[in-house]
Amino acid sequence: MEIFIVSVFVLGYLAITLEHQLKVDKLIPALIMMALAWAGIAFGLDNFTNWFDSHHATLVDGFKDLPMHGHESEGHAVLGKSEWLESTLLHHFGKTAEILFFLVGAMTIVEIIDHFNGFQTIKRIVKTNSKATLLWIVAVLGFVLSAIIDNLTATIVLITILRKLIKDNELRMWYAGLIIIAANAGGAWSPIGDVTTTMLWMGKKVSAAALIKHLLIPSLICMIVPIAIASVLPVFKGNFEPMDNEERVSKNGTTMLLLGLGMIIFVPVFKTITHLPPYVGMMLSLGIVSLVAEFISHREFSLTAIEDHGHAHGPTFRALSKIEMPSILFFLGILMTVAALESLGMIFNFGNSVVDSGLNIDIFVSLLGVGSAVIDNVPLVAASMGMFQYGMDDHIWHFIAYAAGTGGSMLIIGSAAGVVAMGMEKISFFWYLKKISWLALLGYLAGIGIILVFR
Repeated sequence: MEIFIVSVFVLGYLAITLEHQLKVDKLIPALIMMALAWAGIAFGLDNFTNWFDSHHATLVDGFKDLPMHGHESEGHAVLGKSEWLESTLLHHFGKTAEILFFLVGAMTIVEIIDHFNGFQTIKRIVKTNSKATLLWIVAVLGFVLSAIIDNLTATIVLITILRKLIKDNELRMWYAGLIIIAANAGGAWSPIGDVTTTMLWMGKKVSAAALIKHLLIPSLICMIVPIAIASVLPVFKGNFEPMDNEERVSKNGTTMLLLGLGMIIFVPVFKTITHLPPYVGMMLSLGIVSLVAEFISHREFSLTAIEDHGHAHGPTFRALSKIEMPSILFFLGILMTVAALESLGMIFNFGNSVVDSGLNIDIFVSLLGVGSAVIDNVPLVAASMGMFQYGMDDHIWHFIAYAAGTGGSMLIIGSAAGVVAMGMEKISFFWYLKKISWLALLGYLAGIGIILVFR
């Protein structure tokens, strides 16, 4: 049955990788392989020799000899295999749900800001027609915004702004490619900047303060090196002709932008004060932002537009209807499939074999980052969390956060930011490989150098 489960994962992941060729949304194979993997575990439960106790990060002794159902022995409850399955499945689903609800809250806040056209505030600060200057502006904005609203959303926001500034499609593709590098670098040092750093933070592998302390400078170097090289390339010489756009300006846009970003930044503070899981703080932030949004909307109420101000048309309802539910379901499928492999002890045993083989752990993590350009970084990080049993804020976790977060920039399909840019600007795989990948590689290696030197 182990062979069946591994085959399901390999085939499912192949279908995810070939999403554009197969013309099947990646969430579909993700959900199917999740269900089949756990079904395989349920059917083969009586024959497994290993079982990984996720609560204590150890293998269960003598799992093969345990009865199917638990019983009392000398006044103590002995868990059977079915109880282990139920407990483990509930544990992983709970941990996955924490991550997903956290992401739903963050996405909804961003959509509420966009409802009030708050991101127009960012566009208004761009006062240049120099190509090189604009490159540095959008790169810095991408680096900062991605640390706050995640790299995927930051990429969408900045490409949307570029569409209102630059008419030349080829030039805009160059900007979009470098925004991917900046956004992924910015997301790597923030606990809320990338799904993988959020996973490590919520999995108690890293703390927010230590992650920022150890990765801020390497991530900054990872962004600066490729942007500095690109800024002297011929494509960024001279000036561009700004487009003349008339945009709806909301008088509350700046207020909602500052409030939304401030409440997202508040989440790590809330966790530090209360020691509650981060999704609790995110729900509090979403509640406050929604309350202010509804109050503003009702204050703007008028009798001539009464049909447009019902509850179903409020900013919160609209924001919830626009969040990326396919991405949420994709993460559910991926994380729960990796959890199935972890439950059978496969990932734990693989991690031990890597350690026992004598392979330098820094080389392994560096290769993991390169692998994240081909394979989605979410399952790679999920797998690494099951492989290694290092303590909280061990340097390996910070290195993994950096490698998985920034390594995906080397291919356009290697990160969520890249995939969304690919769709928005119709960037081809091979155009990105030829024009941008080498810049991303130089930035990635420069950041690794800084990490190793600082250590």
